[in-house]
Amino acid sequence: MDRSHVTHPKVAIVGGSAAGLFTAYLLARAGRQAHVFEGQDRFDAASRSLIVTHQMREVLGGLGEKAVVNEIRRFELFTDGRVAKIELRRPDLIIERNLLIRELAMAAQAAGASIKFGQKFLSLDENNQTLTLTMERGNSGNADGAQYRTVIGADGAVSRVAKAAGMPKPPTVPLVQAIVDLPAGMAPDTVRVWFIPEDTPYFYWLIPHSSTQGVVGLIGEDGAATKAVLESFLEKHHLKPLGYQGARIPIYTGWTPVRRQLSGGDVYLVGDAAGHVKVSTVGGIVTGFRGALGVVDAILNGGSSSKLHALRRELDTHLLVRKLIHGFTQTHYSHLVDLLNARVRKDLEAHTRDDPRGILWRLCVHQPRFLLVGIRALLSGASFPDHRRPEELPANRAV
Repeated sequence: MDRSHVTHPKVAIVGGSAAGLFTAYLLARAGRQAHVFEGQDRFDAASRSLIVTHQMREVLGGLGEKAVVNEIRRFELFTDGRVAKIELRRPDLIIERNLLIRELAMAAQAAGASIKFGQKFLSLDENNQTLTLTMERGNSGNADGAQYRTVIGADGAVSRVAKAAGMPKPPTVPLVQAIVDLPAGMAPDTVRVWFIPEDTPYFYWLIPHSSTQGVVGLIGEDGAATKAVLESFLEKHHLKPLGYQGARIPIYTGWTPVRRQLSGGDVYLVGDAAGHVKVSTVGGIVTGFRGALGVVDAILNGGSSSKLHALRRELDTHLLVRKLIHGFTQTHYSHLVDLLNARVRKDLEAHTRDDPRGILWRLCVHQPRFLLVGIRALLSGASFPDHRRPEELPANRAV
């Protein structure tokens, strides 16, 4: 049957985030009217260096190349005077977030999506079997309302769309990083990672974004304290901060459905608004894009998506890893580095952190003491907290 005359319902995307713009691009390519509403007068010009695996190239299908500023081929892991080196079979990518957003915006517009700036979310109401989305134009006090059957919240971890739809928001933690000159002799294709659990249950990193400069950062639990701890680390390692970058990062504590069916239509969440972050390493770019693929798949197929189920399995595995290592002491990390035999190193070289199940399986086979170290830490150390209220805990396996 010829369907060329069929008009598909238009879709509103609130928030010009990377995940939101990728969602608009996918919908527009599928023939849907995708309208992006961004609260700022222009895209955020502030840069933030991010590291992702090569899987970003596979997920974006060629997009994002203009945002790649460096490639990483080696990791050096430090703990208690020990060091382990991991060579990567395929390089990780260093990207600049603001460049990525601009490239995705251009691609979305070229595919037919519209982007409106200075549009601040006011409300989401059900009216005559549709959703009325009301946006304020800048700070003028003037508001416009439009009807949609589908609204997507891509407006960050503190999503106003999610709140309006009665959907839970993920807990967040502070990320702080300082721009520094690279230490003498440090190769620009190498990332350094330090495990110092008395400072943070996560880790420090030094990521080169050029041949001369990089960013040193960490994830903390309190914003002001996190910056103070980072400054102490910089002083200890004789690194002078040339500037700072920061953000609140959502923490995945368990899957919550990304779709809410209202009488007027459907509300979906993507990116940070959905909490799609690998809690083992607190990275959310690739998983945010994969969530966008899943949400678009669900919209085009009546609400069901195998892509979202696959993403859930991956994020749950990252959560298991985080629970195992969140209570690690310095002794645990030292033991972990000592267990990195040749076979384990090959596993880590060949399989990225975007394949946590594969890595866990191979580690258990080739070095089963890894699992024992994690279980002992889980039983004796600090457990990974679940910040959600009881009513926010998922009761089913819906998307």
